Amino acid sequence: MARAFPRAATEVRLPGALLCRTGTGWDLLAAGVGPALAAASTAGALTAAALEDAPYDLVVCAGIGGGFAPGAPVGSLVVADAITVADLGAETADGFLPVTELGFGTVTHRPPHTAVRAASEATGARTGTILTVSTVTGTAARATALRERHPGALAEGMEGFGVAEAAAAHGVPALEIRAVSNPVGPRDRAAWRIGDALTALTEAFGKLGPALESWNAHDDQ
Repeated sequence: MARAFPRAATEVRLPGALLCRTGTGWDLLAAGVGPALAAASTAGALTAAALEDAPYDLVVCAGIGGGFAPGAPVGSLVVADAITVADLGAETADGFLPVTELGFGTVTHRPPHTAVRAASEATGARTGTILTVSTVTGTAARATALRERHPGALAEGMEGFGVAEAAAAHGVPALEIRAVSNPVGPRDRAAWRIGDALTALTEAFGKLGPALESWNAHDDQ
């Protein structure tokens, strides 16, 4: 994604993560794989910025992920209108219960709708729920179960909810955008198009930056 920014990046070492300052007003953070590491890395970057008296206005979680057919085919882009953790809860004899039904926590963060619209219009991305999972879906049965529980889901990834949790703790809005590299369902590495998805994501970021620079959080208040 750094290729989307014309200026050379300056690397800043943070605890457990690497931050790249692009000189364009956007910083890039290699947050790691999975919701826990992504949350910790994002929280570290947000805390460092706050201590420097230069807090961020927006956090964007970007990466590749699986797409639910037919809504999000391989090669397409998805911007989350809901960032939902799909497997935080409990399995019971009657099925899965999200943590909220156990009486605590949260399972969904909703990005600012004006920012979602601006990102979607600029990049041509579809909008829908992006699920965060700790275990990537590898069977048709699990894909079906996820769609039944989350009919608005278009994609799944492994970091969005963690990033959104960290951002919410700092009072900073968060977006998530995914380029679809593979279908959600039976694991078939031959069908993965990771290179194509990364190219699509880089091209999207070239359009996303200018679109969000004119976005104002007060538009959603």
